[in-house]
Amino acid sequence: MLQYDDSAFFFVALSFITIYIVPSWYNIIKKLRVALFSSDEDIGAISRTSAEKKKAADLKKSGKGLKTLNSPGFIVNFIITVILSIVFLWLYVSVQSNGEVNSFDPFTILDIDTGSELKEIKKAYKKMSLKYHPDKNPNNPAAEAMFMMVAKAYESLTDPTAKENYEKYGNPDGKQSLAVSIGLPEFLLNTDNRNLVLLTYLIFMVIVIPFAVWSYYSNSSKFGEKDVMYDTYAWFHHNLNEHTLTKTLPEVLAGSAEFRERNMPKSAADKQEIGQVLAKVKSQMQKPTYTHPVVMKGNVLLHAHLTRQSDVLSAASQEDLQFMLRYSSSLIDAMISVCKHQESLKSALNCIKFGQYVAQGMWMKDSELLQLPHFTEAEAGHCAKGKPSAKTIVQYIDIPNETKKGLKDFSTEQKEDVFKCCELLPNITVETEVGVDDDEDPKVYEGDLCTVSVKLTRNNLEDGEKASLVHAPRFPFPRREAWWVALGTKEGKIISIDKVTSPNKVVDHKIKFLAPRKGQYEFDLHVMSNAYIGFDYTETVELTTMDASALPEYKIHPDDAELDDEPTLFEEMMNANIEDDSDSDEESDSDDESEEEGIRELSAAELKKQELQKARKKAAAAAGDDSDSDDDSDVEEVHAD
Repeated sequence: MLQYDDSAFFFVALSFITIYIVPSWYNIIKKLRVALFSSDEDIGAISRTSAEKKKAADLKKSGKGLKTLNSPGFIVNFIITVILSIVFLWLYVSVQSNGEVNSFDPFTILDIDTGSELKEIKKAYKKMSLKYHPDKNPNNPAAEAMFMMVAKAYESLTDPTAKENYEKYGNPDGKQSLAVSIGLPEFLLNTDNRNLVLLTYLIFMVIVIPFAVWSYYSNSSKFGEKDVMYDTYAWFHHNLNEHTLTKTLPEVLAGSAEFRERNMPKSAADKQEIGQVLAKVKSQMQKPTYTHPVVMKGNVLLHAHLTRQSDVLSAASQEDLQFMLRYSSSLIDAMISVCKHQESLKSALNCIKFGQYVAQGMWMKDSELLQLPHFTEAEAGHCAKGKPSAKTIVQYIDIPNETKKGLKDFSTEQKEDVFKCCELLPNITVETEVGVDDDEDPKVYEGDLCTVSVKLTRNNLEDGEKASLVHAPRFPFPRREAWWVALGTKEGKIISIDKVTSPNKVVDHKIKFLAPRKGQYEFDLHVMSNAYIGFDYTETVELTTMDASALPEYKIHPDDAELDDEPTLFEEMMNANIEDDSDSDEESDSDDESEEEGIRELSAAELKKQELQKARKKAAAAAGDDSDSDDDSDVEEVHAD
């Protein structure tokens, strides 16, 4: 008989608690290991030049130690996990001390010693039956269940058949296939706890579970690809188009939904500070399209970063700026994906350039040489004059160290920083090839799946060496080097745009698209860095497509042609089902056919075709097809000679 069993409940509770605490402790220990034992390289706190020392120190401060775990989610999860772990230990100890799931024991039920005499059994039965009788315990399911157990226990000790079954099988009803009890605590049946149990059930079913589902759905439904909010994608779709310029992108980024709550000015002092900073950056700022306080504040903070004037910001504003820069990479990637959806190549390339400016803390009119540590406009202007002159970063890297200009007032350490940075900056070559994969014919025909193979080689790396983190002292977070590979038409339509994140020395990337109609075409291939300025590569890819009619005629192999006449699996199944019917029909007609003289006997192939036609008719009838889809014109008639 089924009964509520505390021991079984302990096992069930242990199982459910284990499902939560095991992955939770794994996650907690993983975060603790990162916070306390991670290396500087793991968190990106490396300083290859003295310009990166402050950034590395800030990353160590924010990326190491217990203070990095000071988030509401981690704290709540930690408290819940500790409480459940304590409950788990208590349940485990209880199982160890009384861990056997309840089995039927008549002596225990009657509260007598094992092997007691019949007199004691009857006395105990009378006492227990009176105690738990339903008339004395109305509306008490626990007492009613106990009364039934007492009767069953008495029967198993007094009835010869029941006693024999109990002694043999441990159950008065005989051999049982499975011993089952309900894995819930017995206090649930106690009438004193009825209201509490009902109230707890209602709280969990009506409040806790619906609230948890609503919270999860409301939060998860806000985010799309790359963990970017849907409202942000809608904002980007509204503001990005084929005419979008790079100088307008800070305002577009500032309006992202992720920043709206944080960037809302809280006081008059905040508004006053934004106005003061606006006066400093206004000369390099596009006239704002939106005057909303959130967009305006974000736009001003981004321009303060791009013009390298973030030191004038208050501590609170600098934290808001860092918050924006933390999510800037994923948001700029989302902007590029929106441009891809709009097929606007120019806007996508402008978004990539904007990402470069954000990474280096530079703006449109700045010299590329400002990416070098300790360089200012004065050093950049000096390098552009005389011989050897260098107006671009690539030209400056190619100049030997001993003849590099702009280092006159630098200390030895600063000069070494410049030389080291020149080694870290990328030096790439790009090779392209157009063709059709796995095709011996080098020509491309209309409708072929054309492949543009792009091979990117980092010449500044040794064989087997991986690309290091981007040298970006003014960007407060570590950033991996990556390259955008974009292919578009001369009209500015995007064919393909992908972000290649492999850090290997040699990277192969393939762009696949259907070859257009017969003719000669030119496409623009762009390879652009995600974080460095001045290393972009552009090439014209030529494609000549041939008329598909020039291809040799495709001839079907005879074996393949015969396969078309073979019945399908469904038709074979239908043939098997109607085989008996067709046999009986043939037997009934055999007498009449035998009386007729001169009738030609059908061949095996003709019989098979007739059976196939019958199967198709049966299938059409079963599908409710009333149209006369059967065409017997291709079936040879049986005729008299």
